[in-house]
Amino acid sequence: MIEARQLPLPFDEPLPYEAADFIEAASNAAARAALDRKQGWVNGRLVIWGEAGSGKTHLLRLWAEREGAARLSAPSLREAVQQPRQDLAIEDIDALISEPALLHTLNAAQAAGHHVLLTSRAPPARLDFRLPDLASRLRASLTIQIEPAEDALLEALLIRLCAARQISLPPQLQNYLLTRLPRRAAVLHEAVARLDRATLALGVSPTRAMASLILADLCVTPEEPLRERHSHNAPGFL
Repeated sequence: MIEARQLPLPFDEPLPYEAADFIEAASNAAARAALDRKQGWVNGRLVIWGEAGSGKTHLLRLWAEREGAARLSAPSLREAVQQPRQDLAIEDIDALISEPALLHTLNAAQAAGHHVLLTSRAPPARLDFRLPDLASRLRASLTIQIEPAEDALLEALLIRLCAARQISLPPQLQNYLLTRLPRRAAVLHEAVARLDRATLALGVSPTRAMASLILADLCVTPEEPLRERHSHNAPGFL
């Protein structure tokens, strides 16, 4: 039997960030509305926060492209942007490396009259910054949460993720994934990636038995072990 650890390593595939690929839902409606009203941002700043896979990066990139903003990564921001010439879009401030760099960048953007969009997995009030000035700047910003994904969004996301990897899921397997996996977008991303690697390695279509094996650690309630439901001569998880 082929174990999950024997499957190929993940591919470094860029995610699609086109407008047509974003799934609009009630959970992200407040964030989308705020992005369309820069004049309502507090001190010219907006912080969008939410769990991994909730669409923060997608929204940030769409906004940056539309507004002609410069995209920055907080984990890579080691020196301040001294004289920004355009709006800024800064990702992942919860993984910030240099607090002084971000503080001076925010100050420079505000002095130049530019707007700054930031993303985080937690709201500024829950981030532990050493610099009081940085903490106060971020807390004095419009803060919008992307709420946990609803059922319709998760179902649409699963279909889109499978289509992007050219995976065809039988309705029973799709229902299995949506009912057994935690209801989080990041988990669906991981599950589809694992199924993709497994099907490519074995040259077969995905099955429920395959999903039960390679996604066991992700499932909410583990199923009866496959070995108890199949004869010892059964070929792997096909």
